[in-house]
Amino acid sequence: MKGMGMMPVTRRKPMSEINVVPYIDVMLVLLVIFMVTAPMLTQGVKVELPDAVADPIQAQKDVESIIVSVDSTGAYYLEIGDKGSDPMSLPEVRRQVAKILSERRDRQILVRGDEHVEYGRVVRLMAELQVAGATSVGLITEAPADSG
Repeated sequence: MKGMGMMPVTRRKPMSEINVVPYIDVMLVLLVIFMVTAPMLTQGVKVELPDAVADPIQAQKDVESIIVSVDSTGAYYLEIGDKGSDPMSLPEVRRQVAKILSERRDRQILVRGDEHVEYGRVVRLMAELQVAGATSVGLITEAPADSG
């Protein structure tokens, strides 16, 4: 049989390398999508928080906190979970918070006050929140930058 001119059958070894080029293309497309959509996801009121050294408040995991913001113009905003609101008056904030607290008393209330807003506006807000039934109100601040 050797002399009949038949070539021996050679088997090719299976390729054990993974071609990663398509995966890199998919990764780059996803990166571009996330880079474009990330700025759209940030919502809320632009507030310059004052710097203060304080221990963080331990939030309860199953309870959404209520955040009341005061921007630099003195307008009030109400944020519940990730839902914001349009600017509202102080009596409107009190009515909304009282309505929310009537359903669930253990919600945390946090105040984000712009550092350029006058002190009296934040104090009036905290007094209105107390009238609405808030037992404790926390203040949101930013940690001061290290000057070293």
